Amino acid sequence: MATAGDIAQRTVLLVDDSKFVRATFKRILEANFAVREEADGEAGWIAIQADKSIVMVFTDLSMPKLDGFGLLGRIRGSGDLRVKQMPVVVISGEEGEATKKRARDSGANDFIGKTADAPEVLARIDNLLRLVQAKEEVVVSREAVQSSAIRDPITGVFTPQYLLTEGRKHFSHAKRHGGPLAIVILRIDSYGEIEQAVGKDVAGKLLARIAGLLTSTLRTEDSVGRTAENAFTVISASSGPAEALTFARRMRDQLQAAPVKYQSHTLSIRASLGIASLGHDTANSVEELLKIAMQRMQPATTGARAPESTVPVTPIAASGLPPEVERALQVLERMSADRLGGGSDQVVRRLLPFLQSAFRRLQIDLPVDKIMERFKGK
Repeated sequence: MATAGDIAQRTVLLVDDSKFVRATFKRILEANFAVREEADGEAGWIAIQADKSIVMVFTDLSMPKLDGFGLLGRIRGSGDLRVKQMPVVVISGEEGEATKKRARDSGANDFIGKTADAPEVLARIDNLLRLVQAKEEVVVSREAVQSSAIRDPITGVFTPQYLLTEGRKHFSHAKRHGGPLAIVILRIDSYGEIEQAVGKDVAGKLLARIAGLLTSTLRTEDSVGRTAENAFTVISASSGPAEALTFARRMRDQLQAAPVKYQSHTLSIRASLGIASLGHDTANSVEELLKIAMQRMQPATTGARAPESTVPVTPIAASGLPPEVERALQVLERMSADRLGGGSDQVVRRLLPFLQSAFRRLQIDLPVDKIMERFKGK
């Protein structure tokens, strides 16, 4: 029998609109398990998503707001693997074969009548937890193999772990030599819809084609990996902000201009971008640079799509400069020194510290000191 030590930090969720039923089952369970109670399916669903300690659900079928069948549908249809594979036990006073069959067809792992005694309930739970433990051991073994792999088996690009290893090398080199380093994240927002319409195998082939497109446009010193089910990350050791932006725009536009056609389905690709660069952003590690790129994808995550004429959530102008710097330069480019008169002296004086550091960085020998001497006393 499972003990409290076996299930530390694990919770069983009871979802039933009857206080009596919840109290009855709680008495059976709480000697061995942490127990959380909710009075309807909607509250139960919110709890499942928010509480990562929940590993099993006991649910009634007839409840307000969202019944047990609706809750089962949401659990089995979840995109979160933890939720999708969660064991669910139906507890119901309706013990007819038709009801039991419908519960099993909806994804229930077991069916217990509300008149079941404590030994029966605990035996059922013990069997399910053994099943969960066996699945977890398989997952841990598979993840151990994947963590040492270099290539993603579906797309052929780097795995997240190996890409991070490569990224750390690129970052260290860029910092040491003052070279460029850019991160471009390309996320296929419509991947879930495509997979649902054409199936996982065909959707996987689409990802492989996208990976091939990315790889074919990269230079030898750049790296690309599949960092999520529907996302690729490019770490470019040869691109500054402007080049990274141009590359990202081109990739997104090519994908969105090519609808996916499969049998009777015609589906469009929607993609979001996140870009970060050492030429624009301050970061102390490649992980920080990746985080900045991810943060710039925030509006797409919340469902707000940027107009097609703009690059989603990338605060870098087409020149690769911050927008406010780009605007200031555009004003100066259109400005005449003769028109400013004596004001042009002030512009030059205020820009001199920046020019001096820029010339030093570029290793250009210009008489900045003599220019600064010119303005002394003014």
